[in-house]
Amino acid sequence: MRIYIEDKYDSFYFIGIGGVSMSGLAKYFLSEGKKVGGYDAAENQYTEELKSMGAQISIGEEQDSVKDYSLIVYTDAIKENDYHLCEAKKLSKNIISRGQLLYEVSRSFKKVIAVSGCHGKTTCCSMLAHIFAAAGKKFTAHIGGSDSEFTNFYSGGKDFFITEACEYKKNFLLLKPDIAVILNSGADHLECYGSEQALTEAYLRFANSAVVAVSLYRDLPINFGYSFGYDKCADYFAKKIQSTGGAYSFTAYEGAEELGEISLNVYGKHNVLNAVAAIAAARSAGIQFEFIKDGLNSFTGVERRFENIGSINGAVCIADYAHHPEELRAVIRTAKKICLGKLYVIFQPHTYSRTKNLFSQFVKVLAPLNNLLIFKTFAAREYFDDSGSALTLSQSVKKSHYGDDMRDISEFISKAGEGDMVLFLGAGDIYFIAKNLIKNLPARP
Repeated sequence: MRIYIEDKYDSFYFIGIGGVSMSGLAKYFLSEGKKVGGYDAAENQYTEELKSMGAQISIGEEQDSVKDYSLIVYTDAIKENDYHLCEAKKLSKNIISRGQLLYEVSRSFKKVIAVSGCHGKTTCCSMLAHIFAAAGKKFTAHIGGSDSEFTNFYSGGKDFFITEACEYKKNFLLLKPDIAVILNSGADHLECYGSEQALTEAYLRFANSAVVAVSLYRDLPINFGYSFGYDKCADYFAKKIQSTGGAYSFTAYEGAEELGEISLNVYGKHNVLNAVAAIAAARSAGIQFEFIKDGLNSFTGVERRFENIGSINGAVCIADYAHHPEELRAVIRTAKKICLGKLYVIFQPHTYSRTKNLFSQFVKVLAPLNNLLIFKTFAAREYFDDSGSALTLSQSVKKSHYGDDMRDISEFISKAGEGDMVLFLGAGDIYFIAKNLIKNLPARP
């Protein structure tokens, strides 16, 4: 008899509970009627949501005890000398990583759909959640961002589990999905893998762990499952692609069969590929196209994915999680298509290692911009490395400015006005800086 993790433990403590993935897992156990507690360095929307659901959470300097919890969960960003982790070890508590816990949770479901890739995971997961909802399926979604309807977690049954499969520290290899979606295999997290070849091999292992693999056409040497893309040789592809104000529509094909037209309510051509991947995964799960169409039409976006967060002196402000060169290229291309005036870009690099490993690609993407400010690096789990710092990157992008506090950003965008667009890009705290700036910046006289 299989014993599932929610049957084995009655209480769960999350170290780093405010993280989007961790908070989603915490919500799962709350939905199962379990006692949930946790700690994080700062308050955010997810800690607030969890508190309202009954979780006991300490913030900042508070150091509550883990003694009343049966399982302790930690994220990869947690240091070994963390107070709560050290206490858990002293008390001989059962301790598990976030990645291991996600796998244990996934075992409780009849079918698992795991979405991987360098970029697009959150959008594709959200699209699938809307499709499964439209089809009336009993599913649970664990999303790596805040969907406009489902937020980062939705509990609606145990027939299907839709989740993101993060490649950081090879966490996605812990999962054993029924359907593995591989959106792309671009170079990232090379500090973990050492080379692009090792990363590619990890994606292949992930694909081979699944019953069905859904992968970008000709991106990986996968000879089973289904491919998706723009090419008509793919198993699922898009034709007759049209743009209206930055939002796209297309005709979806399954082999030689025309499935029908899809209209997206989100910006960017890259979302066409995300949608086709979602179509392929949904069809692999047996969902009819009419529900797929309705689900994709109901998807209106995810927080920090080309999100309109307000305006400054008439200039629209857009925030996006883009932190990889390919993501930056896609967002900037979309912005240029719909911006009526000047485009101002504030980019915050995420980790020194990523900037260092992909330095030339970052320079190539950013160099053509006329109004660019590179903001100080969000270090996350890393120590300072000048060769991968935001300042070093700025010095290599000739027309760029460098900034390290809110005043630098305020001065940089002070000339923006009606018809202009301001992009705040990055996976760090630039989103919260931007929202605070919009809220408190006085209007130009």
